[in-house]
Amino acid sequence: MPQPKTNKPSLVHSTSCSSSQSPGPSSPSATETTRLLSKQKPLDQAALDGHDNHEVHHRGPISSARFKFLFISILLNCIIAFFDSTLMASAHPVITSYFNASNAASWFSTVFYLTSTVFQPLYGRISDTIGRRPVYLFAITMFFCSTAWCGAAPDLGTFIAARAVCGMGAGGVTTMAGILTSDLVKIEYRGIYQSYFNMAYGFGIGIGAALGGFLCDHFGWRMAFYLQLPFILVFGCLAYIAVPKGLGPNLAKTRGTSLGSAFSSFDSYGAVGLSTMTTCLILGVNLGGNVFNWTHPLVITSLVLFVISAVSLYFIERQAEYPILPIPYLSTKPNANLMWSNFFAAIVINTVLFNIPLYLQAVRQTTPTTSGIFLLSPLFGISITAVLVGYYITYTRKMKGPMTIGTIILIMGIVLVTACLSPEVPTWAVPLLIPFCSIGQGFLFPAVTISVLAINPQDEQAVVGTTLGLLRNLGSILGVAVSSWLVQNALIVFLDSYVTAADPETKSAIIRTVRESVQAIRHLDPEHKSQVIAAYNASLRFTFLVIIVVSIVPGLLIWPLKIPRLQSQTDMDSGGLDGAGDDEPIHRLLDARDQVAVQYDDNALLDVIDEEDGSGDTDTEADDYAIDDSGTNASLSRTNSRTSRTMSHASASVAGRSSRRNTNQSRSRRASFDLQWR
Repeated sequence: MPQPKTNKPSLVHSTSCSSSQSPGPSSPSATETTRLLSKQKPLDQAALDGHDNHEVHHRGPISSARFKFLFISILLNCIIAFFDSTLMASAHPVITSYFNASNAASWFSTVFYLTSTVFQPLYGRISDTIGRRPVYLFAITMFFCSTAWCGAAPDLGTFIAARAVCGMGAGGVTTMAGILTSDLVKIEYRGIYQSYFNMAYGFGIGIGAALGGFLCDHFGWRMAFYLQLPFILVFGCLAYIAVPKGLGPNLAKTRGTSLGSAFSSFDSYGAVGLSTMTTCLILGVNLGGNVFNWTHPLVITSLVLFVISAVSLYFIERQAEYPILPIPYLSTKPNANLMWSNFFAAIVINTVLFNIPLYLQAVRQTTPTTSGIFLLSPLFGISITAVLVGYYITYTRKMKGPMTIGTIILIMGIVLVTACLSPEVPTWAVPLLIPFCSIGQGFLFPAVTISVLAINPQDEQAVVGTTLGLLRNLGSILGVAVSSWLVQNALIVFLDSYVTAADPETKSAIIRTVRESVQAIRHLDPEHKSQVIAAYNASLRFTFLVIIVVSIVPGLLIWPLKIPRLQSQTDMDSGGLDGAGDDEPIHRLLDARDQVAVQYDDNALLDVIDEEDGSGDTDTEADDYAIDDSGTNASLSRTNSRTSRTMSHASASVAGRSSRRNTNQSRSRRASFDLQWR
């Protein structure tokens, strides 16, 4: 907020400044020649403001050494969780071929993402009730047990069930990591720590994609899961030591909230609706034209249930007290634009990561190990880019630039991926052409994460962060499911067109074999092998051409936005959001509902100032309070001197009124810039 102009400094501040310069044990009285404003801050004040040489990045009752140890343990657990989430990228052709289910490969990844998405809000709700520590340790334990179950799965159905539980565990690990970081890290340093998370993300998914194929080649796919267990166990022990007790609101102690009430307040209807909608969509698009005809009753039923559950979910979320998908966040600028941009970007990125190994193994005839190594270029690309972007945001406080660049590189990246499918492109050039989509993600995702945290009040950051993560996961699910649907349905058409045989039975047998097992291609005779490779290449090219259209959507959502600069934690806590240097005046981003709240607080401040004057006259020369033409931004002009005591009393009084009103508001209120005095 614009600060009031005064003709003389605060008496309290001037006294403290003069006393801080005193060399002796006793402070001499100020004289007419005493400097009112010292060039050097008192040590204690500088420390509080965080401008000393040893800036404190964290907040809360925890030492710096304990915080560093805790954050390192969080990163290690995230690395192994990300490793497991992308293990299937290079391993799924091997595992699906083992179960003779290559045409159902999308289920291996989508069921993992689905459970991790649906249960994210529940982790946040329960950790608010009983504390962060027990919920975080429970997620690690579930992750450990389900990973062992994946390795021991005897059949396809058991393996898919194990991946579902594994998604709940790994999703809980990454969700709680984000919550713990939001609890402890100041907002102005969130960019740096977000870059560390992005580095852990890139490293985890990089070694997951690369080692997945290597482990399957040399030790078998079961060992790819068993080898994770010692790491999960050790990192879990580190978390047990590092995470302090008492983190989080701990409503069970502070407000007497029971664990049962946390479960009862959880949006169970919304979770069921979201799961039903996503499952029916995946089931319909994967079965339709792939396993059954589109007119098959199961396909039609799945798609009808998808439409019914999607409509039902919308009305459920409008009425839910704590919705799993808060409608205001998804329908109101700028939050809606930021979140949906990540949703569509996740579709593009996961289409590339899921299908490039298939292209390399089916078309280029590389080994799973080689295809995994090729994935290192995009995954390390996102790590390096995201770290640089995190530091850029921290030191410039600008977020719009990286988002714009990210959307442009994303479009360029999917075009280059499509170009690398040409037979004229040598195999060694493929890893040079495929990383640009991930580099675009490295620009876009960190900037969007910091933006949605910065433009929302502290008490809404957990909800808005969870919603952003949920949309990203849904984008990942659809990126795998929709691209698999496009590939498999196009493959049926192109195989039927390209493959020739002496009789229809032989042709059908070849088509069925190569659709169930990618590794069967290398055992075909040269003529049929070239025909099948051409069919796979044409199917993947068609899929990537469709995704090019999707890649344009994030840019259309991001480019019109005006995003203000990032502010410090002190400014966020004090409610100030329109400091000097904003890229765009805040008031342009407010909706009518928030304008009312701003005017309410402006009037409240005016009343308190008038009470301090004892005049009650709002039009005096001493107190001229004006609202600009839009009615959304207030400026306070002073023509006579005022003491800082008056303004402090005014701010404190209004803070009390705003705090009481905010407490009574629903947590699902419309998200926007909060200009209320606190």
